[in-house]
Amino acid sequence: MKKRWVSVITAILMCLGIMGLSLETKAEMPADIKLTAKQQEEMKSLQQDALNQKKEIINKYVEYGVFSKEKGQKVITHLEERYLKLEQNGFVPVIHDDYRKHRSNES
Repeated sequence: MKKRWVSVITAILMCLGIMGLSLETKAEMPADIKLTAKQQEEMKSLQQDALNQKKEIINKYVEYGVFSKEKGQKVITHLEERYLKLEQNGFVPVIHDDYRKHRSNES
């Protein structure tokens, strides 16, 4: 009898997990975050280093034939555009709530 209840409870929990019941709390990010000039310079340096490293990785993929030249250039252009948007926003990332909603609907 005890095994039957354990099986029933396990089945219910599995169904809830499959249906995408999320018990996460929504983490709110304050909208008015501003970094100081020193913090922005530090973030700029780190982001530039990351961008340059990502470019090197993409160029190696092109060199090894994983990506075509056109695809590699397209990826690099996209990375540069994202960096410019981040720079315009004072190196504070923008998290869109609609992205979370969209991603939760896929499961």
